[in-house]
Amino acid sequence: MSEEILINVTPQETRVAVIENGVLHEVHVERQRSRGLVGNIYKGRVVRVLPGMQAAFVDVGLQRTAFLHASDVYRPDTGPDADTPPISSLVQDGQDLVVQVAKDPIGTKGARITTQITLPARNLVFLPFSSRIGVSQRIENDSDREQLKALVRSAMGEEGEGGYIIRTAAESVKEAELQADIRYLRRTWMAIRERLESDSAPCLIHEDLPLALRVLRDLVMDNVEKVRIDSREMYNRACAFTRDLIPEVEQRMEYYPGERPIFDLYSVEEEIQKSMQRKVPLKSGGYLIFDQTEAMTTVDVNTGGFVGRRTLEETLFKTNLESAQAIARQLRLRNIGGIIIIDFIDMDDEEHKRQVLRALEKALSRDRVRSYVTAMSPLGLVEVTRKRTRESLEQMLCEPCPVCEGRGVMKTAQTVCYEMFREVLSEAREFGGKEYLLIASQVVIDLLLDEESKSLGGLQEFIGKPIHLQVDSQYHQEMYDVVLM
Repeated sequence: MSEEILINVTPQETRVAVIENGVLHEVHVERQRSRGLVGNIYKGRVVRVLPGMQAAFVDVGLQRTAFLHASDVYRPDTGPDADTPPISSLVQDGQDLVVQVAKDPIGTKGARITTQITLPARNLVFLPFSSRIGVSQRIENDSDREQLKALVRSAMGEEGEGGYIIRTAAESVKEAELQADIRYLRRTWMAIRERLESDSAPCLIHEDLPLALRVLRDLVMDNVEKVRIDSREMYNRACAFTRDLIPEVEQRMEYYPGERPIFDLYSVEEEIQKSMQRKVPLKSGGYLIFDQTEAMTTVDVNTGGFVGRRTLEETLFKTNLESAQAIARQLRLRNIGGIIIIDFIDMDDEEHKRQVLRALEKALSRDRVRSYVTAMSPLGLVEVTRKRTRESLEQMLCEPCPVCEGRGVMKTAQTVCYEMFREVLSEAREFGGKEYLLIASQVVIDLLLDEESKSLGGLQEFIGKPIHLQVDSQYHQEMYDVVLM
């Protein structure tokens, strides 16, 4: 599968589009005023230990304190399956800690941090506080895994410190490339150690690379044919970065000077706008509905205008099969994480259910973010968990509607009219008053003068006081005021 990466750079933000076979599959956005924090290393101070939550809050100099769970406190002498001790035995109030951000702040939650520091390069991840050598789970061949471990040990030399995780990108590299990574990582770690000794908590010690360079380091694999950058300054900076760390990538980079915006290629801008919508049309005529909430995301599959040519079961199967591919792409494109519940259309054939599930698993296997798919329930529901490390595209680009406050619905004009009637009655009983003024939006006032005019007249007769109406163009449909005059 061939890929192309487009990088759009402006002074305010950097955007990256990952194109697979001419179709947009991923979008990454980083804004100068709100850069992501994942990978940043801080010297922090513990401000509160919560034994009941097995967690501590750490001041790292951000707007909100960061969250450290006991399971994220690194203990070098224990294995991954060892029981987690009480948080109070691991950290204490006022203690200084070296921590790294594992998850960006999302909504009202602060950043999630860990004391297991990792520094990524092209082929290796450096573990300064460990001595183990691990291999990415995506490299499955046992002989390849052992050979790579031997190469890393050889590249480390006799004075090697720390441990390493061998990334998927290292599957076919030579020892010289590993040595280049190790030199780069050691230089970086030496600079971090110097700052740790000189700076006092809370403070930022090391900031991860900007998005454009992270993409070159992490996303440009053998199947990426071209990386196009529309900023001459960033292109020159990227060339210098790749020349030093990943020279094989430099020849695939290209400066894009075209007058046509780079994101107009492959209709990227149009696809981003579509990803903001709840409804996703399918080629067959069916459609998907995406609803994101704080707890989970639900995806509803519908046949829509697709009627098929054979049996009903065949129609449902074809729609679900197409949906599985589309859902996997949308999860990547929208960067939806956490719990996802997919409501496939009910099918009777067990083999059809298995095929749909396999299609979903296969499509998700191409995703760089780890996910897990459960079996299909008797109701046709499939639960998917997808690792969440940063905000979704919708959370990044949008905010809750100030009118509906994120509910996605508004009270009807008729409902608002009746609320106003009840408030007038309440005010009349409690305060009396000579007359009343109702201030509301144009649509509500029009309804009071038309369909609800009889009800308005009855209310005036009941309270024995005149009611005046006034339109305020600044009011949205749910806003109103009842004024005693």
